[in-house]
Amino acid sequence: MASKWFSCAVLGVAMLATASLQAQILKTLYNFNGAPDGALPIGGVVRIGGSFYGTTIDGGADSTAGIVFKIDAKGNETTLHSFSGSPDGYGPLAGLIKDSDGNLYGTTASGGLYSFGTIFEVSKTGVETVLYSFGGYPADGAYPQAGLVRDAAGNLYGTTQFGGPGPCQINGDTEGCGTVFVLSNNGIETVLHGFGSETTDGQLPIARPLLDAAGNLYGTTYSGGTQGMGTVFKVTPGGSETVLYSFAGASDGAGPEASLILDAGSFYGTTYQGGASNYGTVFKLTKEGQETVLYSFSALHQDGHYPAAALVRDSSGNLYGTTLGGGIETKYCHVIENGCGVIFKLSRAGKETVLHRFAGYPTEGSAPISDLIRDAAGNLYGTTNVGGDAESGTVFEFAP
Repeated sequence: MASKWFSCAVLGVAMLATASLQAQILKTLYNFNGAPDGALPIGGVVRIGGSFYGTTIDGGADSTAGIVFKIDAKGNETTLHSFSGSPDGYGPLAGLIKDSDGNLYGTTASGGLYSFGTIFEVSKTGVETVLYSFGGYPADGAYPQAGLVRDAAGNLYGTTQFGGPGPCQINGDTEGCGTVFVLSNNGIETVLHGFGSETTDGQLPIARPLLDAAGNLYGTTYSGGTQGMGTVFKVTPGGSETVLYSFAGASDGAGPEASLILDAGSFYGTTYQGGASNYGTVFKLTKEGQETVLYSFSALHQDGHYPAAALVRDSSGNLYGTTLGGGIETKYCHVIENGCGVIFKLSRAGKETVLHRFAGYPTEGSAPISDLIRDAAGNLYGTTNVGGDAESGTVFEFAP
């Protein structure tokens, strides 16, 4: 099975779209332009002071390998690092995390010493270091799509979409079903769990794991489980894995791609498909494995379709997120995912409100895939994969 976002990221073509009625409260902070600039951001942004940092899967000095970027408070963009392939990484799909010194950490989906992807660090001044190159099936992970999480000791945790001992294949070759790994602060990588060796296990984790205070990791797999529709899992610090929930499709969710968030002892997340109309869901899952579908996206009222990003929560318990498609169906956006995508809000009671429908090229971005971040004033920040004035993606601010 080929990587989902490898194919999605190259779908952009020159688009024309009508302006969104809500455009007055959405601000495009930056329009990407391609080489030597970045293009097609899939990961979100992290904020340090008044600046935003992130990655693009395309563009840069190599023209196709992607970059790490900085955008200051005035909208000026700086390319901190352009990826080049091997032994450097290639194609960073995920967003970044930061440490207390302002160093940035992330993954590339390919490249590195063995072409199976990397874990990298970029300093505040743009010096990049490859911390680890993945070795691939069967002993190591391969092709990480997800970002990282860091503990207080500086150890880095994440997932790889392929690799490990499982039987999953790409173009007829066995590549493994994915892993959960830790990279210690002295550079030693350990595979904590390899997916897919058991028929009920999950397969193909795409999302960053969630780390609790006890060192347990929680996450999702896009497929696998008892019904083949994906799972929610737990991995202990010692590497013992438990499938907390297997999605069943239909009215239940299917194909979770996003990370989980934890609130008041329960997990909240999204599934890319499934639900009442097969356009995806927002769900709640207790630690005991009791799942509730809080909302099913639909074809009605220009609703969003296909949520691929994690949720963010406010102090009142409202949830905010994005969908890759849905919203305004324009001449070109419907070719990708039935519209340009939306920003939505879901109340604690399960009432959904579409806050913004993206309009796409040339006025706005389209196809938001990234997680949002939220500031103290309630403003939301993220990226769109395509759209903008060069159809190469954007960084945006949205004030609800």
